Amino acid sequence: MNTQASCPQAVKVSPEITDEDRRRFHEVISTELADWQIEQVITPSKIYPRQENLLALHWHPEFVPLDLITRRVDAMFPNARERMMIPTQHNVLMSYGNYTGVEVDCYASGFNQKVQLLLHFENDRVKDAGVLKSMLAHTFKYRSSQLFEYMDTITTPMEDRIAIAARETGADEDLVEMVRVYVTKLQTILDEEWSNVSQEAIKNKLVKNYFDAMRPKYGDNLINRIQAYLKEVKKLVKQNFSLKFFYRATEVIEEARALGGCVVIPHPEEFWPILLAKYDVDGIEVWNPQSQRYTDFLISVVNEQNASRPSGGRNLLIFMGDDCHMSEKTKSPETQDPDKAGREIGLQPAWDDLHIRKKLIIAGIDRHSVISEYRERLAG
Repeated sequence: MNTQASCPQAVKVSPEITDEDRRRFHEVISTELADWQIEQVITPSKIYPRQENLLALHWHPEFVPLDLITRRVDAMFPNARERMMIPTQHNVLMSYGNYTGVEVDCYASGFNQKVQLLLHFENDRVKDAGVLKSMLAHTFKYRSSQLFEYMDTITTPMEDRIAIAARETGADEDLVEMVRVYVTKLQTILDEEWSNVSQEAIKNKLVKNYFDAMRPKYGDNLINRIQAYLKEVKKLVKQNFSLKFFYRATEVIEEARALGGCVVIPHPEEFWPILLAKYDVDGIEVWNPQSQRYTDFLISVVNEQNASRPSGGRNLLIFMGDDCHMSEKTKSPETQDPDKAGREIGLQPAWDDLHIRKKLIIAGIDRHSVISEYRERLAG
């Protein structure tokens, strides 16, 4: 490693775009998998031979081919006889087997907050879903525009946000300037290469991945400091991102119902008020790798709401979400986010937690019963 790589201090960077900058950009946006990446994708870190039911309704294939994902899941759960796997790409319909799913960003006007909903369908129900597809295309494009606001915040720059991010992370002027120069380069290359860039690459994590690719050049200490600063900037951008161009949650639900689809609320720990909105949904995600703290409470919420439903009404179902982003499996181990890398399709330990399982047994709920009930609802 060169002397710059061993030094945690920021360095002065030329604004001129080099061949190295372009090469790094193309490496970061590439969706072609090398042999080592394929091997990493299809090889699970652990095998669960005793799990016989596989329920996975909240996971993101991203650019990883579905056949490779199947190989990983098959290896991880070799004895899973009953399966229900529905992908939920962000704002893009995607099919796997008999089902199609999507995770939709939308706006809950009652409490002025962005929320997300999982929509699931039998494949035939969305073959001609022109309105839903148009809604999703608009949402995808608008959600992707956050990347440009994120980069503009750094390069214009928006001094108030930059000052807050620098103060919160201890970033000095040299580091802020180094980041500004590199993000300016990234912006310019992105504009110049626009026609060759896949939609999948137009996400906030493009910036993170671009700087991660510089670890061999500058070393982990400096890149870690930069990533902490970038994370704080991104948080400020998200907090100030306008919600008025998202569709309302009620509009998304109405369109899904009109097509015969089902709706699940994910991440309730992030979106507490959504539990009070009494939306027309099929169930609530009570656990996922990001939301584990209130699982007991959320099970109680579902049980109480079911107990108060009028006779003949459909019960809310209890779901658990993997929130697995498969692109994380394609990264070299030193650049992976440990929390995200640990997520697996179909791996939901809460189902087998003794304390939680006791509550689920009392409610008459397990993976098998949820799969059976949800399959019936999707069949309509």
